[in-house]
Amino acid sequence: MERQSIDMPDGRIIEILTDGPADGLPLVLHEGTPIGLALFEPTVAAAAMRGLRVVLPARPGYEGSTPRPGRRVADVAGDVADVLNALGAETFLTSGWSGGGPHALACAALLPGRCLAAASIAGVAPYGADGLDWTAGMGPENVDEFDAALAGEAELTKFLQDVATQVAGITGAQVVDALGGLVSAADKAALTGEYADHIAGALRASLSSGIAGWRDDDVAFTKDWGFTLGWDTGLGQSELAPSAPVAIWQGDQDRMVPYAHGEWLAAHIRGARAYLLPGEGHLTLTVTSIDRILDDLLDLAGLTA
Repeated sequence: MERQSIDMPDGRIIEILTDGPADGLPLVLHEGTPIGLALFEPTVAAAAMRGLRVVLPARPGYEGSTPRPGRRVADVAGDVADVLNALGAETFLTSGWSGGGPHALACAALLPGRCLAAASIAGVAPYGADGLDWTAGMGPENVDEFDAALAGEAELTKFLQDVATQVAGITGAQVVDALGGLVSAADKAALTGEYADHIAGALRASLSSGIAGWRDDDVAFTKDWGFTLGWDTGLGQSELAPSAPVAIWQGDQDRMVPYAHGEWLAAHIRGARAYLLPGEGHLTLTVTSIDRILDDLLDLAGLTA
């Protein structure tokens, strides 16, 4: 594993972790909100078995990445392109979990040809999308968080600072209780041992530089994402084409990003493969399905025999 600071053309820094074969095709991971620079070893091992090099960038405001107030989801594509340029890589695969889902989709929409395939794993749909009650089915903690985001940056900052004091020193043994109504029975069953310790460490890491990354993620989710993959939200977004092939993975026991988000994305993204799975939660897909997700990404990219 290697941690690097990448200089952006505009003077910012993006901090990244890389692991796996140095000559492997990059698998760019977009982690959730809030998650810092922490790699889950089984994911790295599954990628390496397939000849993939994991690249995990910290979005602006997380870890050592320079904050970028007012950023849109679409802005991640330029950062990913610059990171890959610095690594000497051209094409890549990408997956995004939870709050990382929209960022993986941005790469599919805005880096066609370079991004070979993208997977959204329990990822959110656009806020205000026609036919989607965005917070319905979310745990109360997420409803309160996005109510604060919609109330304005000052209210959101206060809300997140209060929450941050409760999770800044969290341990694996405390994760289930700390997540409260955000975790279903399926997710509670997954949050044990090595995986619980990983999630706790990733939450702690996400707050190492404060709440700027978390806050700016939340704001970006509730604004125009800056791209579309064929959907019509009624928000005046213009259609962009072509795009990389996309897969949508979603469980029906998800209380962080409800099942309806996955259904909406699957129904509205042109040509998307849909894996809408009974019995899976928000966290479980990372544990139960990483091999299937990676094999499917390779297949979408036309890289399997």
